[in-house]
Formats: sequence, C-alpha cells, structure tokens
Amino acid sequence: MTLDRRGFLVAAAATVGAAVQDSLAGSGPAGRVADPASAGRAMSVTTAADTDAAYQAIEKQLKCSCGCGLDIYTCRTTDFNCTYSPGLHRQVVALAEEGKTAQQIIDAFVAQYGQQVLMAPPRRGFNLVGYLLPSLAVLVAAAFLIVMLRRWTRAAAVEAAAAPPVPRGSVDASPAELERLRRELERLPS
Repeated sequence: MTLDRRGFLVAAAATVGAAVQDSLAGSGPAGRVADPASAGRAMSVTTAADTDAAYQAIEKQLKCSCGCGLDIYTCRTTDFNCTYSPGLHRQVVALAEEGKTAQQIIDAFVAQYGQQVLMAPPRRGFNLVGYLLPSLAVLVAAAFLIVMLRRWTRAAAVEAAAAPPVPRGSVDASPAELERLRRELERLPS
C-alpha cells in the first residue's frame, strides 16, 4: 500500500493522539516505577565533613584513582558511579580527624599511591622543566618572530631605496592603452 503525503500526515496525527500520558503514576503504558534503591548503589548520608572547605581544598589537590583524571572532590560530587572517590574522601576525613595537617595528608597519599596521585607535580627537580619549558618556548618563539619581522622590513626598505624612482609622467603603456584609459576617464562623472 502506498501513502501519499496527506494520507501519511493523517495517519501520523492519529497515532500521536493515541499516546496519552499517565494521569496516575504506574497506571498507564509506561509501567510501574521500580524501587530507587534497586537502580544502583545507595548514596551515603551527607555529613558536615562532606562539605567542609578545608577537606575540599585537600581533595582538589589529589587525583581520584578511578581513571577519570579528576580530583577527588570533583569526581565524588559529579560522577556518582565512581566507587573510588567516596573511599578516598573517607580516607582524607579520617587522616584529618587524626589531627594531621593538609600537607601531612597529602604526603600520606603520596607515600601510599605515589606522585601520580597529585593533580600537579611538585615544583622541584626535573618537574621544573614542565613548569618552565612552555614559558621559555613562547619567549624564544616571540624573539625569533621579532628578529624575522625586523629583517623582512629592513630588506623591503633596502629594496625600495635601491629601486630607481619612476619619473612622473613616464608610463610603460602602449598608445592604444593610453587612449582607452583616456576614454574611460572621460566617461566618469565629474
């Protein structure tokens, strides 16, 4: 059976009107809503330690070990499927409750997981190359660009000075071209 445009539109309008939204939850064609606890892991109760700015500052310096590349705080608050960041957060809280300072907590994480747990490498030793090399590369590129632009402008100025001046009135054109130019100029409105 072949439908023309009008027949197709009539059939489409009839099917759109047939889909009625549920007036009572669970009574229509959408079905029943399952128990939310069966949809995934249960979320733990939020405590004051979860929103403490001091803990957040420490967690923002430490990388989550789930492989996302985010810091612990960001991973814990945005990726609710991550099973690593809540445990790392509890570890930060436990170390802080033992009375350790922020630097001691970070040092404990480095001792346990290595330097790859840090969001930024420490500014010492060979790591300084990573901090200084990009700035040095930009400065070298800028110096090279300045030298080349000056060289090009000087060369252009020397060429312009060395070129013989064209005397006014002397034109390298044939008499036919000059006549055509004169006619075109006469056609222009004054």
